[in-house]
Parts: sequence; structure tokens; C-alpha cells
Amino acid sequence: AVTPEGRITPECTGIWSDSHIGPMKRVVDFAHGQGTTVGIQLAHAGRKASTLAPWVQGRREKAGGEGSQSAIAREVEGGWPTNVVGPSDIPFADNYPTPKPLSVDEIKGIVQAYVEAAERCKKIGFDFIEIHGAHGYLIHSFYSPISNQRTDNYGGSLPNRLRLALEIVRAIRQVWDKPMFFRLSATDWAKEEKNEHGEWVSWGIQQTLELSRLLAEEGVDLVDVSSGGNYVGQQIAVPFAKQIKESIPSLSVGSVGLITNPRQSEQILASGSADVLLYARELLRHADFPLFAAQELGVAVKPADQYERAWGRMLTPKD
Repeated sequence: AVTPEGRITPECTGIWSDSHIGPMKRVVDFAHGQGTTVGIQLAHAGRKASTLAPWVQGRREKAGGEGSQSAIAREVEGGWPTNVVGPSDIPFADNYPTPKPLSVDEIKGIVQAYVEAAERCKKIGFDFIEIHGAHGYLIHSFYSPISNQRTDNYGGSLPNRLRLALEIVRAIRQVWDKPMFFRLSATDWAKEEKNEHGEWVSWGIQQTLELSRLLAEEGVDLVDVSSGGNYVGQQIAVPFAKQIKESIPSLSVGSVGLITNPRQSEQILASGSADVLLYARELLRHADFPLFAAQELGVAVKPADQYERAWGRMLTPKD
């Protein structure tokens, strides 16, 4: 998170202070010592901030009683429910905090927080950064008409709703000359993208294509295509990634979304639907997934030195 209030939960890490540089640099230096490329995701949770970590909420629900269904992290739990912000005063759900609409000056402050975070990333030695503009967090909540009901220069029209995302990208690019990714949601899965009067009423692929085009113009190297939720099934974001890739050939495109096995992954890449695949929960379930994938597909890769003895003979190319 780029600010303390931009964390999703009290347990989340941050990069809003110079005190974070040293601990992160030790991790990055170790990874570089193993020949690994290391990136970091910069984010602000917006109206989804000050919520409970899933395991904490699970304990609350199990205990029962008043408020047991609430996702809000209270002050006594290290939360900041009265200092949650967003484009408008629309909560993500009934059991989430009600955000305070950001003033223009506060928006400028958040843009600056992203810049300062990127400058810390340089000192730490990260190889790339990804701006998290998806999943209902602050940037997504500004570009979606469902959550953005503003009437100023940051709301209403599509250019206005995209303004925050582009200002953040533009400002970071001034201080960051390494690869920059942008994670976006290609759809809210909410309702039609336009109503019968031609007005944007939800976020969808047509607006995503325009955002992707503008991101490429501002120097984004790759868009990481996700969506507003895992409601459809495996490979949910792959069709959207393919549309962006076909529409903007100069832009590298990654995809996510319940991609869980090596052959499925290889098929997506071989079909040209995406240039890169990104994994999250699969790596939590299966930390050695890249090595198992290499073994399954018959590709020789270099494990970390400490694991060479266990993997070396297993990672040989298949004829």
C-alpha cells in the first residue's frame, strides 16, 4: 500500500515510509542473489480498506453475535473505518465501511504517494512495478461508473473517470524507467456496459480497450488483465486479454483467473491469447508451481541453489 489508509487489512504491508526500504531491500537482494527478477505491486484499497483479513473474519463469524457478519476492521482491531476513502460515498457492500469522497487536493496527495513509493522501489532495487488498478480498489472504483458518482473532473465521462489512473501512471513514469505493469479489471460482471440511452452504467471491455490504449501511450509496458470477480469459471480473464492483445498489438498483455495447471497455461500462451500468465492463489497452494510446470512440460530451468539437489535431475528436457 502506498499510504497507511490504503491497506486492505491491518495485516497488509506497505511502502509509504523510508523505514520500509531496508527490510524490503534485504528480501530483494536475496532474490537477486538467486538470479530472480523481483517486482512489487503498488496499491491503494480505496473503499475496500480497513477490512478484516479472511482468517480474522472467519474467526469473527464463527464466534457469532452482533456484527459477526461485518467485514470492517474496527479501531480496536487496528482498523481505520472512519478514514476510508473513495470517489463517492458508496460502500462496496453493506458490511463494508462507507468511504469519504476524496477532495481534489486529497487525490493529488495520493498521486504523490504513488510517486514516492516508486522512488523507494528504485532504492530497494525492484526490477519492475505493477500498479494495481483492479478488483474494486481505489483506481478501479474511480474508473467504474458503478462506484464513481462524482460530478467534477474525476467523474461522469469516460475521460474523467480514467483521469486518476492516467495521472498516477504519468507521474510514476517520470521517476521510474524500468518496466511498469498495470493490473486492470476488464469487466465488473454487474450489468450491461451501456444502457438504452447510450450511457455508461457499468465497467466493461469497450472502456477497458480505451483505457489500455491510453496506458500504452503513457508508457505502460504490460496490462495484467483480471476482472471484477471469479464468477464464470477457469480462465475467466483470458478472452478479455485476447481482445486487448488483438486491438493493441504493441502492448504486452498478461492474464489471470483460475489458471491452475501447466498444460492449461501452455495452451493459453500457444494460442496467442496472452503474452504472460500471472498466478496468485495457485502459488499459495503450490509454491513450487513453476518447477512442477517445467517438469510437466519437459523444460529445463534453474532452481534456487538450495533446491538444486532436489530438482536438478528432474528438470531435464523431454525429447
